[in-house]
Amino acid sequence: EKLRLPSSTNGNGGGHVKSKDDDSPVTVADWGVQAIVSWVLAEVFGTQNLSIVAEEDTDSLSKSESLGLLDSVSNAVNEALSEAHKYGLPKPDKPLGSDDILKAIGRCNSTGGPKGRHWVLDPVDGTLGFVRGDQYAVALALIEDGKVLLGVLGCPNYPVKKEGLRNGCNQSGAGSVSKGCVMYAKRGSGQAWMQPLIPGGYPESATLLKASKVDDPVLATVCEPVERANSNHLFTAGLANSMGVRKQPMRVYSMVKYAAIACGDAEVFMKFAQSSYKEKIWDHAAGVVIVEEAGGVVSDAGGRKLDFSKGVYLEGLDRGIIACSNTVLHDKIIGAVYASWESSSL
Repeated sequence: EKLRLPSSTNGNGGGHVKSKDDDSPVTVADWGVQAIVSWVLAEVFGTQNLSIVAEEDTDSLSKSESLGLLDSVSNAVNEALSEAHKYGLPKPDKPLGSDDILKAIGRCNSTGGPKGRHWVLDPVDGTLGFVRGDQYAVALALIEDGKVLLGVLGCPNYPVKKEGLRNGCNQSGAGSVSKGCVMYAKRGSGQAWMQPLIPGGYPESATLLKASKVDDPVLATVCEPVERANSNHLFTAGLANSMGVRKQPMRVYSMVKYAAIACGDAEVFMKFAQSSYKEKIWDHAAGVVIVEEAGGVVSDAGGRKLDFSKGVYLEGLDRGIIACSNTVLHDKIIGAVYASWESSSL
């Protein structure tokens, strides 16, 4: 929360937002969160053999014209780390300097792979949602020998009361009594948990998450990406219609779509990317394990488990990604994909 853009920024973030090669924005928060997570992991586990796969690099932040931006990142990081002890985390003996910040961000240069342990981080998943005050997530996962062991999603705008995303709070959560939570799960535990974000200390309790048991497509709520650039909304809409889905799709930024399924606020997330788009592991790893431990199912459109062992990308993905709240609904969707695919233009 402390890494939000300054309130005085305007449409271009007052210099606090830059563009990536794919035209998506990078903010002070992207670099700031990456620096914080990298620094904390290094403090807890040591730097030797610490492998972190993350989205951002230091190239543009290291340039001389970016000194003001680097100062903003440093200030945000130090302000957040000054309160780390309240959450049982280490904090620096003295404020981190610019070189420390760049070192922490640059440490996240692993490409993953089939062997060893790799932390996978998306510092701000759904940056456009973040910039617009909408849904976004901080996503961290631990992959060992190609398998996702742990997943954590921080969702600062997610409504944690019963009205949830399903009942009209599908973006910023306006109207919620309380919003903001952390969701997490450990592979094989059969449990996924949600804790509300409590400023200044630990929450009193965590809530066990259970995915919805709704298995009739007519009653199902479907999530899909907001952005059209890397998702085929037309095919998703046609597929949903062929299955009898009657509700309008819930378009949500970021991995919050996985959170909605784990919480029971939605039943389905479908994404069929254009052929030129390659899915990155940091956009899915944390959400997949949380959904699965909450009772849901995640696979590619051929019904195969997602493969996180091939490096930065989800190589060998069959057509798209389908996440469902239960196996019955998942099987119905897989069948509908096969029936609809040949007539599509993908």
